[in-house]
Amino acid sequence: MPTAIILLAAGEGTRMNSDQPKPLHRLAGAPLIAHALAAARALEPERIVVVTGHGAEAVEAALGEIAPEAAVAVQAERKGTGHAVLEAAGALGDFAGDVVVLYADTPFVQADTLQAMLDARVGGAAVVVLGFEAAEPGGYGRLVRGPDGALEAIVEAKDASEAQRAITLCNSGVIAADRDVLFELLAQVEPNNAKGEYYLTDVVGLARARGLAAAAIVCPEAETLGVNSRADLAAAEAAFQARARAEAMANGATLSDPASVWFAFDTVIGRDVEIGPNVVFGPEVTVESGATIRAFCHLEGCHVSRGAVVGPFARLRPGAELAEDVHVGNFVEIKNAIVEEGAKVNHLSYVGDARVGARANVGAGTITCNYDGVFKHRTEIGAGAFIGSNSALVAPVRIGERAVVAAGSVITEDVPAGGLALGRARQAVKPGLGARLMERLREIKARGAH
Repeated sequence: MPTAIILLAAGEGTRMNSDQPKPLHRLAGAPLIAHALAAARALEPERIVVVTGHGAEAVEAALGEIAPEAAVAVQAERKGTGHAVLEAAGALGDFAGDVVVLYADTPFVQADTLQAMLDARVGGAAVVVLGFEAAEPGGYGRLVRGPDGALEAIVEAKDASEAQRAITLCNSGVIAADRDVLFELLAQVEPNNAKGEYYLTDVVGLARARGLAAAAIVCPEAETLGVNSRADLAAAEAAFQARARAEAMANGATLSDPASVWFAFDTVIGRDVEIGPNVVFGPEVTVESGATIRAFCHLEGCHVSRGAVVGPFARLRPGAELAEDVHVGNFVEIKNAIVEEGAKVNHLSYVGDARVGARANVGAGTITCNYDGVFKHRTEIGAGAFIGSNSALVAPVRIGERAVVAAGSVITEDVPAGGLALGRARQAVKPGLGARLMERLREIKARGAH
């Protein structure tokens, strides 16, 4: 059966106290809406419709990058979740199949859970609701089930009887139904509540009144965690990191201090990777099996191959590609550069917009001077080349294979293969002058004349 997703992202999120729309606040390096979309995409939906409202332009701009395939519907007036879903009807006018309603601020619903809801649809339920057993049900709507386990109603906490308030099975808001049935039921919803809003949850009662079956799928409460405030966002980040660390270790990585390692939503870590304390992974990082990431490193948008060693105190920026057995050491920054097999950049260096050939050695304090104030230029360092310490390679420039650059050189011209380049001022030595100079300075200091 074809599936469509309606993702609700229209809320103002006033408790975030932010100029930024709530769906764009970041969790594990990605907007909240990207997490919800990831779960949705796992169902391989035929359509995705995102309902925007507050901050619609910013949300739509973000969707252009993270979900260009999504259609957008705008809820100009916020009249409740039922009204928001109805705004997506036009984008699904010619769609026939099941619709799953998700929320941009509920980032942890798993794809397996959504599939279980669709399976329940196949099993005969016209409407399927996702519920969870709440440790503290509080103000959540309660899912009322009959003796046969079928869902009979969703009752808001303020409207619940004493017996219903004792129910711990609560409503997450996620619903699956046939497209035609969903919109037919929503057309009958009335705003008979204190807020004067159209509630999506009313479709369960309307379905039962028509003799249609409804069912509840139960998931862990952690999957339904919503983000409505900065505190919620921090709690969601903690939950994500705890899960990511556990998964990394279960998959064969060693984390010497798991609580201090931070992953992004898409970090990929291979087996037998060793990760030291205080390591931060930004988006788009892959670390292959057998690599080592030492303490206090920051990685983003990079690829680290098998056997490579990074850090401590190294930074890999977007476009950094480390081949097998590369060594990148302390206080080294790599950006938009390929470092080929066995090459070493071990100390206090910046390598940007460059290629470092296999088994080349880049000495301490080396800088590829890649930016002229307007354009970026590339540096090519050949295989087996040796770059002496404290060298500046002024791009565009090529250092040939097995070439040597003397320490302290400023290189502005290409160096041929096997060549030796020296680009520094001639040293002058004045015997005895150093001692006399220091003596003179101390005399001036003693007189307080400086």
